[in-house]
Amino acid sequence: MQKYAVIVAGGKGSRMGAETPKQFLLLRSRPILMHTLEAFFSHDSQIKIILVLPGEELARWKKLCREFNFSVPHHTTPSGKNRSQSVQNGLSAIAEQEGLVAIHDGVRPMVSGSMIQESFDTAIQKGCAITSVALKDSIRWSEGSNNKALDRNQYRLIQTPQTFNLRMLREAYKSLGAQEMTDDASVYEYAGNSVYLIEGSYRNIKITTPEDLTIAEALLY
Repeated sequence: MQKYAVIVAGGKGSRMGAETPKQFLLLRSRPILMHTLEAFFSHDSQIKIILVLPGEELARWKKLCREFNFSVPHHTTPSGKNRSQSVQNGLSAIAEQEGLVAIHDGVRPMVSGSMIQESFDTAIQKGCAITSVALKDSIRWSEGSNNKALDRNQYRLIQTPQTFNLRMLREAYKSLGAQEMTDDASVYEYAGNSVYLIEGSYRNIKITTPEDLTIAEALLY
């Protein structure tokens, strides 16, 4: 089956505290987003990559590609008002009806080839593959002045890639309507499908704060 990767990079990066959107910040002398696209292309050059960016940032991205001689093949499409709409825009850019599609955060540049491969392999068998890791710290439920301990072994931290049968994910988004959800696994589950988890990595960080950027710099050495 043809493989696709929809890379979502529509955030403003307010928690990064920088004027430049976080996907364009430099990581080891190149924009974060370039590392992310290269991770997929380096693993399998036949994966068709769709990059979802805010419309007002498309010109900046083209300029960066020229400046850094970035040649990974990809198609760009404008993002929506929220993540759910952005993913749907990315799916709409795929002309084919059948295939496998990995949805991935543009600011997760540390994704490994083995993780990408497992996500596609599992999605063939299970319909989806959702990358996740176990919690390291103790957790508590809290509401107002009330709180109580929870068993961390019953919870997982969800990452990307989240990989699906293309047709099934499109149908799931159609059932979502105007609702907004924070990840694709939730959309898939809302449509009545079972979510299948695979093992991620603590290295597969999402760069959201300045501390995350420092950690990513160290991990790349």
